[in-house]
Amino acid sequence: MPEERTLRAAERDRREGKSPSTQAGEFVREEIEHVREGKHGVRSSKQAIAIGLSKARRAGVRLPAPKKNASKQVQEKAEQDLEAGAQHRRKSPRRARATENALKRESRQPASKSALSRQARTAAAKRSSGARSAAAKKAARTKGPAKRSAAAKKAARTRKVRA
Repeated sequence: MPEERTLRAAERDRREGKSPSTQAGEFVREEIEHVREGKHGVRSSKQAIAIGLSKARRAGVRLPAPKKNASKQVQEKAEQDLEAGAQHRRKSPRRARATENALKRESRQPASKSALSRQARTAAAKRSSGARSAAAKKAARTKGPAKRSAAAKKAARTRKVRA
């Protein structure tokens, strides 16, 4: 079950009109924190992200299943999570315990800064330069005046330091 703080943050993002992937990011952040705190481990950074996305879908975030570059199994699991999010049925305590115990035997390393950085770089490298550029442009557009101003000031400071 996601923490109350995560549910509130995702709900705030939804009210602000942010995308489902942004809302789901709150759940992924929570999962990474759980691994870092030692609540449980994961086999890979991808698994930690997948658990977060699954929790988001089950909590009612309308994050669609991946369309391409995903196995049939991944797509089916995502659709199953979306249906579970619509129904609000409790997971059996026995199954929850089994999952938790299995994850406790896994590593904490995949939630480290370097591992997540590596995962982000490889994920970005798989996208076309056009897609990356479009994402950057959209980020700049949807940032809002205050954050855009802060980013411009930071960029100016960085340029000054490098010059």
